Amino acid sequence: MSKTFIFGHKKPDSDAIMSAIGLSYLKNKLGEDTEARALGEVNKETAYALKYFKLDTPAYLNDVKLQVSDVKYGKGLKIHQNASIYDGYQYMLQEELTGLPVVKDDDTLLGLITLKDLSRVIINENVEDLYTSYDNIVKVLKGEILNKVDEQIVGKLLVAAYRSTTFISKVELSHDTVLIVGDRHSVIEHAVNKKIKLLILSGDSEIKEEHLKLAKKNKINVIRTPYDSYHIAKLIGLCNYIKTMIRTFEPTTFEENDFITSVMEINEKLKHTNYPIVDKNNKCLGLLRMRDVNSKDPKKVILVDHNEPLQSAEGINEASIVEIVDHHALSTLSTTQPINYRNMAVGSSCTIVYTLFKEKGVKIPKNIAGALLSGVLSDTLILKSPTATAMDEVAIKELAEIANVDYKKYGMDMLKAGTSVEGMTKEQVLYNDFKYFTAGEHKFGIGQFFTMNFDEMKKDIDEYVEVLNKECEQNGCSLMCLYITDIIENGSYVLYSKKGEENMKIAYDDHKVEEGFFVEGCVSRKKNVVPVIMPTFE
Repeated sequence: MSKTFIFGHKKPDSDAIMSAIGLSYLKNKLGEDTEARALGEVNKETAYALKYFKLDTPAYLNDVKLQVSDVKYGKGLKIHQNASIYDGYQYMLQEELTGLPVVKDDDTLLGLITLKDLSRVIINENVEDLYTSYDNIVKVLKGEILNKVDEQIVGKLLVAAYRSTTFISKVELSHDTVLIVGDRHSVIEHAVNKKIKLLILSGDSEIKEEHLKLAKKNKINVIRTPYDSYHIAKLIGLCNYIKTMIRTFEPTTFEENDFITSVMEINEKLKHTNYPIVDKNNKCLGLLRMRDVNSKDPKKVILVDHNEPLQSAEGINEASIVEIVDHHALSTLSTTQPINYRNMAVGSSCTIVYTLFKEKGVKIPKNIAGALLSGVLSDTLILKSPTATAMDEVAIKELAEIANVDYKKYGMDMLKAGTSVEGMTKEQVLYNDFKYFTAGEHKFGIGQFFTMNFDEMKKDIDEYVEVLNKECEQNGCSLMCLYITDIIENGSYVLYSKKGEENMKIAYDDHKVEEGFFVEGCVSRKKNVVPVIMPTFE
């Protein structure tokens, strides 16, 4: 069973992180294999809560794009360089391959052979040289070991086709001769006296005892095979090491973490059918056949606190979404199969996760209760946000009891930890809690930053606007805003990019729209901001 990743939106806030942590704990208790992940760096508020309840920060998840590792490629499809060509051919037939990686002793990739290469060896090349192992010859020729001297056989092939007297008088034999002969005892005797490399006896021919003894004395390799000379001559070339037929020593390779989109782009140019898969040390893991790309096992994911593709992980359209737990309006995200979708009109995704704990009857440990509590307190501004519901209030009180904290004091301390801009760049403030939205063909972004002292940010309004203008252009947006929400004043100071100013004037036609104007009661992006801006693009 493959692991399922659970994560919230990009530029994650406390609700996104804590609901992922809480839901992962619940799923694992129910026997599933899940892991909470983060699509971005956690903000100061979330970091405070994680540290307070002694929880690890979820590991960063860059994307969920389909990778080679998600495809059922031919793992282990490779052959050792010293296997015979015959074995390679049989292996390719058995596995229905048109290509096969050849590896060294340590599995390092040496090269790639193809059926086309093999056909050239069998049909077009005259095999005179033998470079293989004694065992390969025995295996391919179904031979019998009569005398084994050398592990490796390197020599020139020769068939005793002449009359015995002609052969003995006319044919030169040497120490590297590999002789194929039948029951021609005078030729055999001549050969062993000449101390040839290898004697191959065809048709299960007999060898005289004195000749065999002489062969052993002269350190001559002897093999007997049931095949006749004609078939031996046809098969002997296939005994050679398969490395001798490599024509592609530096084939195009991929690693398991390579994206399938990249594989397809490269294949569009090369038009190959096979690609070796290697690790970072060039050790071969197997073979990717292009037909394997259709047999995929995409990453399984559960989305929390979002259902908008723009807010989700890169490559979300290539992943298998198995579940969504969210408290936002439905977006255009689609799935290829039915999924579990839990959407509730509450102030926090953590409230929904807490509800799931109760429905499943799973006991919540103190640290997980603290995580969920933090998410609800953050998204509801300690129940002051218009998004807060009676369910959120019940969740806060019950979770606070389990976590053994005063939720009002803890909540203020947590929010205060997240409102300091000390050491933060203007970009970090903007993206501290940020989401993209779509309205038809338009894309717009809204950042929200909570503060208890707007004056410390007011002096830098021009710099914030400059960042908004830059980020708006670079990210192809029609508008980018930063809502600086004053927890004490219960409202937001609004900054916006020059591009999209008309949208802001339409949205807030009852205000004097200028950089830093104040909107009373505007504390929720979901209820107070998005519903006001979205219609301006229609």
